[in-house]
Amino acid sequence: MEITHDVIILGGGLVGLTLAIALDAHGLSCAVIDPAPPATTLAADFDGRASAIASAPWRMLQAIGVADRLEGQGCPIAAIRVSDGLAPGGLVFDPAPEDGAVGIMFENRRLRVALRAAAEAGDRITLYTPARPAKVNRDSAGVQVTLEDGQFVRGALLVAAEGRNSPTRGAAGINIATWRYDHSAIIASIRHERPHGGIAHEIFYPAGPFAILPLIDDEEGRHRSAIVWTVASADAAGMLALGERGFAMEAEKKMGGLLGAISIASPRSTYPLGFHHAARITGERLALVGDAAHGIHPIAGQGLNLGFRDVAALVEVLVEARRLGLDPGDAQGLARYERWRALDTFMVAAATDGLTRLFGLKGRPAAAVRRFGLSAVQRIQPLKDRFMAEARGETGALPRLLQGATI
Repeated sequence: MEITHDVIILGGGLVGLTLAIALDAHGLSCAVIDPAPPATTLAADFDGRASAIASAPWRMLQAIGVADRLEGQGCPIAAIRVSDGLAPGGLVFDPAPEDGAVGIMFENRRLRVALRAAAEAGDRITLYTPARPAKVNRDSAGVQVTLEDGQFVRGALLVAAEGRNSPTRGAAGINIATWRYDHSAIIASIRHERPHGGIAHEIFYPAGPFAILPLIDDEEGRHRSAIVWTVASADAAGMLALGERGFAMEAEKKMGGLLGAISIASPRSTYPLGFHHAARITGERLALVGDAAHGIHPIAGQGLNLGFRDVAALVEVLVEARRLGLDPGDAQGLARYERWRALDTFMVAAATDGLTRLFGLKGRPAAAVRRFGLSAVQRIQPLKDRFMAEARGETGALPRLLQGATI
């Protein structure tokens, strides 16, 4: 079977395009197949979410040439404040100035535009968008994808970057552990009276966390933040049905007047919250990345960063296999990728699930335990440093891309 691409990527979202760009930067060719029309995904109103890019994944984006396209479009996170409701005290992650920001907040639409432009400029990237696979064959000789329009795309390795409901994962017979939290996240951008100072807030309520994430000021100089408001699933529709003024008043109560008067700056949206974790992330000439491999609660803002960590590890495995004369679909290389990512993704998933359940406990005893725990972490510097390193994405055996170096 003729190999025309090193890698075929199913899914052209944030993780899939980042993988393509990183492979191209290291001399590997790839095809990206995605059913969504670019005109739709690049529209300003396609995805109102914002993402915190941790410092280690940001170094990868710098190394592969994406960061330059995002210059001035993100808000550095100077500190993270964690509190149990509006009670005083809590926990503050505030790195020393020489350590730089914890991460950078970007609106997803800005990330998507930059990644698409970088992918279109790639010498070894072929974009099939919009396109949908009608048939996928994987065997010892290689991978062949037949598109609905009759085109054949051939490669050595298939990567599923299709998101939480990955059909490729299901077709490969890969089981997942999954459950729903009976919660939904309400997403919106807000304008506010006082500057945020680059501080991200995670305010925990028994009904779910309320996150305030700093964004850059708008064109008129008005202060902005993104909010991720977790509510009971049964209440989500009612919250969205509120008028903008009523919604803003409710949000302001949750914020305790932290940023002064607020107004709504974007359409509101909601999505259900759940957990899933694939039993394995590889198969014959197959690798899973991003949400196809794992999906976690947004409580710590690590979902996209986990996907970027998948990308960094997989690219390093594939580049080193090429140098040894092995093809990208070689079973030994995929086994190394499986081992490298298995523990990290499980530990982050378990930690976020545990936090979600701990802060969801009601009653004064539970609140007292939480506040004691937060104050203890605040006082014990080595423990605090460990949490800070996790937030930055700097724990474990870091792939070279996450260290800011090419492979």
